[in-house]
Amino acid sequence: MFDIGVNLTSTQFSKDREKVVKRARDAGVTGILITGTNALESQQAQSLAQQHPNYCWSTAGVHPHHASEWSGETAATLRRLTESEQVVAIGECGLDFNRNFSAHDQQEYAFDAQLALAAELSMPVFLHCRDAHTRFVEILKPWLAKLPGAVVHCFTGIRSELEECLELGLSVGITGWVCDERRGLQLRELLPLIPADRLLLETDAPYLLPRDMRPRPPSRRNEPCFLPHIVQQVAAWRGEDAEWLGQQTTENSRNLFNIT
Repeated sequence: MFDIGVNLTSTQFSKDREKVVKRARDAGVTGILITGTNALESQQAQSLAQQHPNYCWSTAGVHPHHASEWSGETAATLRRLTESEQVVAIGECGLDFNRNFSAHDQQEYAFDAQLALAAELSMPVFLHCRDAHTRFVEILKPWLAKLPGAVVHCFTGIRSELEECLELGLSVGITGWVCDERRGLQLRELLPLIPADRLLLETDAPYLLPRDMRPRPPSRRNEPCFLPHIVQQVAAWRGEDAEWLGQQTTENSRNLFNIT
């Protein structure tokens, strides 16, 4: 099982990061991709990955929430980070028109700039899209032929959006959101539509703790050690064997991010 989305730089992990990684290993998680969300956290993510060779890797990018911070210096920092073997994707990048922490034009500019960087470096992209599907696709589509791969991380969209993502050749990241009986039922119904070779799984820890875990963890903090629960649930809803799905999604992750 490979967790493609862990925000290990989060302050929620500041007191026990090493234990978090150990618990993931003990739970059978075979690899972790640490998410970079701005210039500083991308550097921190690379440093953390370096401390766990052949187990942790990282992304380098600017989340749409931080798009207002984009600058030439930011671009230079990301470019430098990609020279390290730990950094295997550009991102988290994309659009978020739900919370609008950065203006739409700033988000679009930073997104396009990161796609250009990924195309130049021939690196896959780790994508974020929330309440912005149409514009997201408009910006992404011209770059796809120049990119070796892309995953829409933490997909929570509707059927038509999923179908368009699949038509564009994107991989799809599914989190514990699908385990939420309040807001994940629609997504749960879409799971069988995702081809097995395009599905990736993630916790998005420390966020999105699966609500259907029993017994419930004492803390509301999500961890990569809970990935096996997500694998079990997604496999059941897709009508597949959980061990097989864990192996398949691991293979998908390693192929997309060129991890040997």
